[in-house]
Amino acid sequence: MIQPDFTQKLKRAAYLKDPFEVAQRVLLGAYLCTRQRGVLTVGKITEVEVYIGAYDKGCHAYPNRKTPRNQVMFGTGGHAYIYFVYGMYEMFNVVVGKTGEANAILIRSLEPVLGIERMKARRGGKTLKSLADGPGKLCQALGITRALYGTDLTQSDKIWISPKTEEPAGFLAAKRIGIDYAQEYKDKLWRFLLEGNPFVSKKPA
Repeated sequence: MIQPDFTQKLKRAAYLKDPFEVAQRVLLGAYLCTRQRGVLTVGKITEVEVYIGAYDKGCHAYPNRKTPRNQVMFGTGGHAYIYFVYGMYEMFNVVVGKTGEANAILIRSLEPVLGIERMKARRGGKTLKSLADGPGKLCQALGITRALYGTDLTQSDKIWISPKTEEPAGFLAAKRIGIDYAQEYKDKLWRFLLEGNPFVSKKPA
C-alpha cells in the first residue's frame, strides 16, 4: 500500500465530472482532511450520497432554486456546502459539476485515519467505530462548522480532500437516508458505500 501524502489535494477537474462518477470513483476511498491549530485530522471517505439540483426532490436546490443557504451549490465544483440540521448537527457536502448545476455530494461517514485522539476529544471520548459513522458525527470529529461554508477545497489549508492511494475493492448502492419528503426520489439508490468497510452509518438492508 502506498503511504498517503495528505498534503495533496484533489484538483478542480476531479469535481467537474458527472456527480455519480465523482461519488463512486473519486470520493469513495479518498481522504477528508482538516487542520486546526496545527493539528491534522484525517478520515477515509466510506459513504456518500448524491443530490442533483435540477430534478432531485431530495436536494436543497430543487428545482434549480437558489436561496441564501444553498447559493454555493450554484458555483463551480470543488467548494464546501455546509448546513445545520435539527438545531444541533453540521452536515458537510462537496459541490460538484459546472457552474449553475447545483449538484452536491453529502459525506456520510469516515474511517478515522489520523489525529484520532483529537477526534475522540471532540466527540467526548467515543469509540473508534462511532467517531465518524454519520454526517453530523464526522463534522464534530474533524471540527467542521459553517464557518467553512464556501471554502475552495482545492486551495484551502483548513479543509480539503486528498486523493485515494489505492482502488477500493468495490462499492454498494443503497437508498439515501432521512429524505422521506422526496417522494419518488426517496427510493433512488444514490447512497454509495465502500464494500466491506465497517465504518459506515448504516449498512444496506
